[in-house]
Amino acid sequence: MSIRRDRIRDVLKTGSEGQMVVVCGWVRSRRESKTFAFLVLNDGSCQATLQCIIDQNIPGFALLGQCQTGAAVRIEGELKPSQGKGQSWEVHAKKLELYGEANPETYPLQKKGHTLEFLREIAHLRGRTNTFGAVWRLRNSLAHGVHDFFQNRGFMWAHTPIITANDCEGAGEIFTVTSLDLNKIPRNDKAQIDWSKDFFGKHAHLTVSGQLQGEFLALSHGDIYTFGPTFRAENSNTTRHLSEFWMIEPEMAFADLEDDMQLAEDLIRFLCTWAIKKCPDELSFLSDMYKGMTPDEIVKLGESKFARMTYTDAVKELEKATVKFEFPVKWGVDLQSEHERYLTDQVFKGPVIVTNYPKDIKSFYMRQNDDGKTVAAMDVLAPKIGEIIGGSQREERLDRLEARIREMKLPLDDLQWYVDLRRYGSVPHAGFGLGFERIVQYLSGMANIRDVIPCPRAPQTIAF
Repeated sequence: MSIRRDRIRDVLKTGSEGQMVVVCGWVRSRRESKTFAFLVLNDGSCQATLQCIIDQNIPGFALLGQCQTGAAVRIEGELKPSQGKGQSWEVHAKKLELYGEANPETYPLQKKGHTLEFLREIAHLRGRTNTFGAVWRLRNSLAHGVHDFFQNRGFMWAHTPIITANDCEGAGEIFTVTSLDLNKIPRNDKAQIDWSKDFFGKHAHLTVSGQLQGEFLALSHGDIYTFGPTFRAENSNTTRHLSEFWMIEPEMAFADLEDDMQLAEDLIRFLCTWAIKKCPDELSFLSDMYKGMTPDEIVKLGESKFARMTYTDAVKELEKATVKFEFPVKWGVDLQSEHERYLTDQVFKGPVIVTNYPKDIKSFYMRQNDDGKTVAAMDVLAPKIGEIIGGSQREERLDRLEARIREMKLPLDDLQWYVDLRRYGSVPHAGFGLGFERIVQYLSGMANIRDVIPCPRAPQTIAF
């Protein structure tokens, strides 16, 4: 037998006076007198709660003493206009059922303030709070928006591998995947691990990016995007880094850097507009609580035209700044967050796309410019946060790509399949990466990226 229920979101949006409803949820608060009580429920479907009036004459009233904060209940009743402030409807219960108790002496989410640090320790329960209810719904909606954006533009969603032998970024910060007995690791005559004895016959690891595989799919299907988990074994405990996170990586055939920049700008603007339209209550709550992006600022960003400048001009602008930076600025050095925020918040007072970075600080696959010093790369910088998207036109010329791989001392043999794409029907193509948690963090205003993913993975953090 199925359990019929009406989501609180739908009850509040489309309910009518006298309508019989069935609501299921978790008790947020309880007030009672001798003959009746108020139970305030939330079911996770929206930011709002729903007040239910429990009369002593209804079936289940005797269970009221067990309906403490955190308990799960089912209430059948009649919808009536609410006399209380801040709510349009309330339910006059006809029947109360208790699904699961929550001992008030041990349930950690009593009706009081809790720090975000404490809530990370009980991540399995934090979704029941106003904050994380809002964040998870915003995350869900933005994921829907990502697919909507690309699918409506004719992009194909590509499922690139999670286990791979290619380190796209070449930084070596990878999680090894192995079936070897760690107590009896086979070694070759050089005392190195003999990966030929492993499951895949070579060193395998969790992917740091789906870009390389995305490129060969783009070079057969035109426009594709990946949206899946990626992994970095970077020993970083900052508020902006995770060891497991989700990446959005479009790749476009027959496209150059200009096309790449336009797509990136369009995506950010679209997601801002989407969030405002789909999650206005969540964004208002988060803005009031955490003082990040206000809804008005998100609307403005969604309507902004992104400024554009070269890396060389950006360095000149930073060198003449009157503020003192923690990290010195000079040509050839990668921009830090403080530099990026200065450009967005002080110089342009809005988003900016910086292009044509020095090749020595960028990856092997980026297209070399004619000056021999820079590559056709771009970073999208957003106000208050700095870099939010990184991308480039890819090197489509066989000789240039092979020379760059050798120059960077990368294993050319392992990349022959990638080089083949330039040998057989090569075309100009471009793409970028957007860390999904970064955009959720940006729009939600959460200070720590561990608070925008249900089960954060970071150094020494593997609970849940």
